[in-house]
Amino acid sequence: MGIEVVVEGLTMSFGKQNIWQDVSLTLPAGEVSVMLGPSGTGKTVFLKSLIGLLKPQQGRVLINGVDMVSSPERDIYETRKLFGLMFQDGALFGSMTLFDNIAFPLREHTRKRESEIRRIVMERIELVGLLGAEGKLPGEISGGMRKRAGLARALVLDPQIVLCDEPDSGLDPVRTAYLSQLLIDLNARIDATMLIVTHNLDIAATVPDNMGMFFRRNLVTFGPREVLLTSEEPVITQFLAGRREGPIGMSEEKDAALLAAELDNPDGRPATPRAIVPQLEPSPGLPPRAAVTRRRERVLGMLDRLPPAAQAAIRDTYARDDTVHILPKRERVTGSGS
Repeated sequence: MGIEVVVEGLTMSFGKQNIWQDVSLTLPAGEVSVMLGPSGTGKTVFLKSLIGLLKPQQGRVLINGVDMVSSPERDIYETRKLFGLMFQDGALFGSMTLFDNIAFPLREHTRKRESEIRRIVMERIELVGLLGAEGKLPGEISGGMRKRAGLARALVLDPQIVLCDEPDSGLDPVRTAYLSQLLIDLNARIDATMLIVTHNLDIAATVPDNMGMFFRRNLVTFGPREVLLTSEEPVITQFLAGRREGPIGMSEEKDAALLAAELDNPDGRPATPRAIVPQLEPSPGLPPRAAVTRRRERVLGMLDRLPPAAQAAIRDTYARDDTVHILPKRERVTGSGS
C-alpha cells in the first residue's frame, strides 16, 4: 500500500519572490490526488519539495517519520527511494533505447542481475503498453509513447509514492483519455499514493480521489474531489470553466479595478462549477482499487465538516454504488424492520 504524505506549514521563496506560503495538506495513503493551478503558481516546485530536491524555508514534509526538509541527508536519500517521479517531458536519455532508459534506475540503485532487470523492465513496459518499442530511441517514437516510457521508468523501483508532473502536456484529447485510464489502472495494480500536477480539466474531473489548487501564493483548497468541484470560490469556478472573467489574469492575478469592471459588465455566462462526472474505474480484468474503500470510510468520517454542496455531491457519488446508501443522520435507520 502507498504511504501517507503529511505537509505542514510549507513556505517556499526564491530570493525575494514568494512562491507559496504556509501550505498544509495530507496525501492519503494509496489514493490519487490532483493539484491544479494557473501557470506559474509553483506546482512543479511543490513536487520537487515533496521529494527533497528543493528545500523550503519553513515547514515539514513527513514521510514514515522522515522530514524531507530538515532530516539528515542520508535519511532523505533513503526515503527518496520510495518515490517514482514522472517528469513533464519524460526526461529520457536521447542516446539510450527505451529499454535502457527504463532500466537506468535499477542499474544505478540496485545490485540486481541483468536477467532480473530484464524481467522487471519488460513487466513495466507491458504495463504501460509499450511492448515492441523497447529497442527504439526516444526520438523515434511519439510524445505520448515517451510519456508512457517515463512512467514505466518511474515504476521500476516499485515506488509507494508516484508523482506525475503534467503527464498530459503535449497530448491530444484521445491520448489524454488513454493516459487517464492508465493512471487509474496503475493505482489499481500497485495501490501507490499518487499526486498528479495538471492543467487538464478532463483528468481533474475523472481521475482523482482528492483535488487541490494553488493561486496567489496560497493553497486555495485541498480535499475530496467533490469539495473543489462544487466550490463557489471565484478562482476555482473561473479555472474549471475556462473563463476570462475572474481573478486569474494572463500573467498573474488581476487587480481590484479590473475585477470590479468585470462585475459591472458580465458576459452573460454563469460561472457555475462543472457537473461532477463519475470517477474512472479500472479496466476490465483488473482488481478493484483498494483506495476506494479506504477513501469512502475517510470521507464519510469528515462529511459533517464539509461544505453543504460537497456533502450533497458525496451522497450522490455513493448513491451510485448499489452497496452504499448515505442518508442524512436524521434519516438513517437501523435494524431489519421496514
